[in-house]
Amino acid sequence: MNDSQDKALRVAENPEPPSSPASAATRGPTLWNRLKGLMARTTVSLRDDLQVALEETGSAETADFSESERLILQNVLKLSKVSIDDVMVERSDMQAVPSDINLGTLLARFRQVGHSRLPVYDEGLDDIKGFIHIKDALSKITEPVLDPDKEVPVKLLSTALRQKISKLGIMRPAMFVPTFMPAADLLQSMRASRTHMAIVVDEYGGTDGLVTIEDLLEAVVGEIEDEHDVTEAALIRKVNDDTYVANARAELDDVQAVIGPDFAPGDLAADVETLGGLVFDLAGHVPKRGERVTGLDGFEFEILAADSRRIKRLRIHRRRDQIVAVEPLAITDQRPEAEKLAAE
Repeated sequence: MNDSQDKALRVAENPEPPSSPASAATRGPTLWNRLKGLMARTTVSLRDDLQVALEETGSAETADFSESERLILQNVLKLSKVSIDDVMVERSDMQAVPSDINLGTLLARFRQVGHSRLPVYDEGLDDIKGFIHIKDALSKITEPVLDPDKEVPVKLLSTALRQKISKLGIMRPAMFVPTFMPAADLLQSMRASRTHMAIVVDEYGGTDGLVTIEDLLEAVVGEIEDEHDVTEAALIRKVNDDTYVANARAELDDVQAVIGPDFAPGDLAADVETLGGLVFDLAGHVPKRGERVTGLDGFEFEILAADSRRIKRLRIHRRRDQIVAVEPLAITDQRPEAEKLAAE
């Protein structure tokens, strides 16, 4: 047996201990190294790192992003925390039609509201049966002309205007989703099912509102306005020096900009952003129409419109402190009459 064979035999009889570096290299990382790697992955979040980098305008990692790209990326990162309740159209603002109207009335309604889809209900908004797309409605009043020589390629079917929409077979099934569903999940579901509208329901099955795929996209890219959108009127307007009329959705910063620095909610605005939220907190409940709410120094709020769920419109009154003018006391000359004559 030569020296090399003897060495190989000794190695086989006394293998290298597992704790040695050479053995670790052949067997892979040790358990401790694997645990450290797992801990590193759980404590370092790419999402958090990207969020911090996007918020730092001078960051080298995101310096080549434009402001709009930076905003979209930030909105995408926040989308997992956005629920349907944050983006939906409230029940009180929903546009819907009853199932017993005729096609002509439906088309008039489409013309009035400017939407391309309208929910259809039977007994009320808590009984949504589906929705109708304006393209499906228009298909019922037109018919193609087979004669290619005709100048107008379609003809109108006026008789269909008198038919009930429930009998025309143009209603599409509605998607129903809970208010707490994440907006990102709904966006994925709507894309997969090619559905552009969903009805939001509460825990009892009642209708809370509706959400469209446009509402979900606006959570990422910002407000989307098309040619049918009408510029919204100012949410707060001045009537006179002491009176203002405002939409409850007006933000407190905008209200203060119009009224002045004496409108100062201070700590009352810690948990709310809108005027309606402020008044709700001051009242402790949803105030009714005509109710007056106080609690903010120098101001009183009169409810002009509200439903059982929220405040819609209100009037703001400035209460100026009444300063009583005090006439200066008359100073009489108390000197004797002889001294007065001498002085003269």
